[in-house]
Amino acid sequence: MATIAFIGLGNMGGPMAANLAKAGHSVKAFDLSTQALAQAAEAGCQTAGSAQDAVKGVDFVVSMLPAGKHVEGLFVTGDQPLFDLIDSNTLVIDSSTIDADTARRVAAAGAAKGIGFIDAPVSGGVGGAQAGTLTFIVGGSEAQFAQAKPVLECMGKNIFHAGDHGAGQVAKVCNNMLLGILMAGTCEALNMGMKNGLDPKVLSDIMKQSSGNNWALQVYNPVPGVMDGVPASRDYQGGFMVDLMFKDLGLAMEVSQQSASATPMGSAARALFNLHKSAGNGALDFSSLIRLYQDAE
Repeated sequence: MATIAFIGLGNMGGPMAANLAKAGHSVKAFDLSTQALAQAAEAGCQTAGSAQDAVKGVDFVVSMLPAGKHVEGLFVTGDQPLFDLIDSNTLVIDSSTIDADTARRVAAAGAAKGIGFIDAPVSGGVGGAQAGTLTFIVGGSEAQFAQAKPVLECMGKNIFHAGDHGAGQVAKVCNNMLLGILMAGTCEALNMGMKNGLDPKVLSDIMKQSSGNNWALQVYNPVPGVMDGVPASRDYQGGFMVDLMFKDLGLAMEVSQQSASATPMGSAARALFNLHKSAGNGALDFSSLIRLYQDAE
């Protein structure tokens, strides 16, 4: 069993840290939220007074932060950068979804101090984080991937090595761009069916057994009352926020521009989520996009 610092205990990070503690690891957790720290303590984690205190004398550091500027600030450019405190035999596993260039920059800064850093963004949502069934998409060396895998397996079911540093982030934004497109299309189709008198549950069941089947229909239906245990059944609270989907689609557009990749559907999905966000829905789950269609009519 390892000693692990966990920085960032939000909707995803909190359950991930809890699963590490459940697996028997010694977890030193930190977040700016006192409520998140209290929940981590209830889940069997030790709580630290600061990120700097958390990372001293640990085998691994896992971070789950909102954006690239937070990751780079925490480890490299802040007032007390963690790379000045972390032992050289410690591996940093960053599970934030950030741009690949920042991931590569932070990895290089760590390597300059003899510290390993990998990007390991996740897919699977809050439900996957709670159940320990996340997918991890890792960018780093083969040796770093092998070192991280036993820790990642305590939090996830599918662990992929996408390539060198930054590759995890590129794969993640490709996935999330497709997710945004699929959710937008699912909302569009279900709304059209309902407008023509169809029961959304019946239509969902039909499409799940037909060529329109997709992840949103299977496990994340956007229509309230169709599926239990999803954000749509609790007024779109506690899921993957519209703000975060919009951020991820922006990261995808940056990748598309850097590589001259055509992304017309990704661009359209980003425009739809931007409209929804600008109407004050940024904190709702991204499946609430169906309200954009309903409000427009």
